[in-house]
Amino acid sequence: MSKHIHILGICGTFMGGLALIARQMGYQVSGSDANVYPPMSTQLQASGIALHEGYDESILELKPDLVIVGNAMSRGLPIIEALLNSNIPYTSGPQWLGDHLLRDRWVLAVSGTHGKTTTSSLLAWMLEEAGLQPGFLIGGVTANFGVSARLGQAPFFVIEADEYDTAFFDKRSKFLHYHPRTLILNNLEFDHADIFDSLGDIQTQFHHLLRVVPSLGQVIYPAGVPAVDDVLARGLWAQPETFGVNAPAQWRYVWRHQARGDFSIKHAGSEWEGRTPLSGDYNLSNALAAIIAARHVGVSPEHSIAALATFKNTKRRQELIADIGGIKVIDDFAHHPTAIRLTLEGLKATHQNSRLILVIEPRSNTMRMGVHANTLADATSIADQCYWLRAKNMEFDLSSDLVGGQVFDDVDLLVAKLVPELAPTDVVVCMSNGDFQGLKDKLVHALKDTYE
Repeated sequence: MSKHIHILGICGTFMGGLALIARQMGYQVSGSDANVYPPMSTQLQASGIALHEGYDESILELKPDLVIVGNAMSRGLPIIEALLNSNIPYTSGPQWLGDHLLRDRWVLAVSGTHGKTTTSSLLAWMLEEAGLQPGFLIGGVTANFGVSARLGQAPFFVIEADEYDTAFFDKRSKFLHYHPRTLILNNLEFDHADIFDSLGDIQTQFHHLLRVVPSLGQVIYPAGVPAVDDVLARGLWAQPETFGVNAPAQWRYVWRHQARGDFSIKHAGSEWEGRTPLSGDYNLSNALAAIIAARHVGVSPEHSIAALATFKNTKRRQELIADIGGIKVIDDFAHHPTAIRLTLEGLKATHQNSRLILVIEPRSNTMRMGVHANTLADATSIADQCYWLRAKNMEFDLSSDLVGGQVFDDVDLLVAKLVPELAPTDVVVCMSNGDFQGLKDKLVHALKDTYE
């Protein structure tokens, strides 16, 4: 009989993906979460995984062989206290993954403050199109694969490598459990103010990550980024590969026609041309990092560029969710001022003849704490108009004077104000790292009522 694993916090993207992989490895898997809802719930149930709503201690009466504890769990929760008082073994998701799967794989890890999900999805698709059938665990449902995780065929495994902490009993960053052979360090800024006190604290975790990349491995990073250079100065034992727009980057990209997505890449006297469905320098940089990583496992730039042309972005990453009356509605997950600015720059370049209307909820823990309050206005200034929805539990005064645009406390009032001001050819970008308090569905319904 297969071993029984029970997962606390199973409907999170990472833990849900881990559950799918464990099931594919032959384990009996069940799980609990405070809120069990689609799409993760349906994805899990379709794989034969039993789900329990809430964290009732009676779950432990199932006598699982192992409990995997999500990092949303904390001391004081009855289920955690009952687990600690029992003799049931427990571990974290990253630790289990590292011990039972990744130690036997060639791990390609994608780290950094922004762009991890898109870059991981790009890399997995490039390997897939090259016939390598990689395993992967990504922080979103990839449109090309239709799932967020799969076991895949050995040896290659692509993972989104998050710097967030591992569990209540393990405060190291998750990615320290992955031991990558190929590592992308895409960018580095201060974030996760709920667990890190400074950029220096985050850099220390990345330094620890670099310590476990083997000397025959590869570290891929942008040239001339001070926060990244500071980490590398503390020690780099693997082979470096740098990318960027200008020298001294070893790999360089240039737009030939940005609105059409035409670009070229140059490296060591060679040049390749291609086309990307993604917009902006931000995403072309992500794509180049993935191309370099794929080359490390034997996929030529020509093959990767061909795969890029058929790539479909992950859900909630510049995802077109409606086109009604000539008004496009785009959903995006941007959670940090830099990612917001870069995403808007890319969309502006792609939709040059349209007004760019931003609807934004600064909902991440760091933004709600007000850490980025003074940079939000600059980050969103590229948009022609801004509508702000005040997130719950804001710890600073989100006012029009601070951020520009109009600020709302009520979703229905925001939609009622926005829709009459829209016109054909407008592009509405909805940015939140949560459900946006139902705004997107309300906006689409209001547009249908107006134009259909």
